[in-house]
Amino acid sequence: MARVLGIDTSNYTTSVCLYDMVREEIRQEKKLLPVKEQAIGLKQSDAVFHHTVQLPGLMEALALDGPVDAIGVSTRPRSVEGSYMPCFLVGEGTARSLAAALHAPLFRFSHQDGHVMAALYSSGSMELLDGRFLAFHVSGGTTEALLVTPQGDGFGCECVAKTLDLNAGQVIDRVGVMLGLAFPAGRGLDALAGECEQEFRVRPAMKGLDCCLSGLQNQCETRFSQGEERRAVAKYCLCYVAAALEEMTAGLLQQYGPLPLLYAGGVMSNSYIRARFTKRFGARFADPAFSSDNAAGVALLAARAFLAKNPS
Repeated sequence: MARVLGIDTSNYTTSVCLYDMVREEIRQEKKLLPVKEQAIGLKQSDAVFHHTVQLPGLMEALALDGPVDAIGVSTRPRSVEGSYMPCFLVGEGTARSLAAALHAPLFRFSHQDGHVMAALYSSGSMELLDGRFLAFHVSGGTTEALLVTPQGDGFGCECVAKTLDLNAGQVIDRVGVMLGLAFPAGRGLDALAGECEQEFRVRPAMKGLDCCLSGLQNQCETRFSQGEERRAVAKYCLCYVAAALEEMTAGLLQQYGPLPLLYAGGVMSNSYIRARFTKRFGARFADPAFSSDNAAGVALLAARAFLAKNPS
């Protein structure tokens, strides 16, 4: 029985995953980091502390009931030079200790690579690993479009478009908290916007294929202060984010041709954005359970790396 353990300690979620390569079964345990009411984020020192507290309990809940053949862990936000966040040290330290104790090989990946792999798996799109495709990673920490190219037992990600200021998830969280929603506010804003039938025509701020989202927060604050309904402000926020991502997508398809499109990250689990992009682009999305931060992607990547080194 070949089984792989995945660990991910991102900025807002502690998660572990056990992937059975024979049965092709995934078991996950994950828990959001606690954020004080009305706060819009965490200090890295607090994130490290909460991961340290939460990770043992999640490992216990995962209930490893047999051997582990390999371990995968996210060690950095993205696969670029200088990409670093202290919170990933908690997962990496645990993974190194387990690998040494279990005499299991350890494979390191970026958090972003894990998101892309989780989206491929959960959308039933693993065949995309045979060629180039465009993948969007849209969350509180990242808003990037990636040109993904297969490389050995994994893939390479080249950033070809991005936000120039705030990330989409940051804006959604800030607007959501302003509207009285709990942090992280993505799910609450989605539900609130669903109560509004109005459609907004917006012109997002773009510089080439890159977007600028900081002005959106100011526009939402102004609308709310002028008495616009909460549900309308929520819908406007999502319409703006969707319009920006649409312009990025359309421009990239024009530049690179009709490559397959894959969307990952917590923002892309939004029901309004998913419906809009599915209709226009026929895009593929991570299943909602695999859209937010999770350890499944790094477990799947580690499984591919393990099989490449142990083909029999």
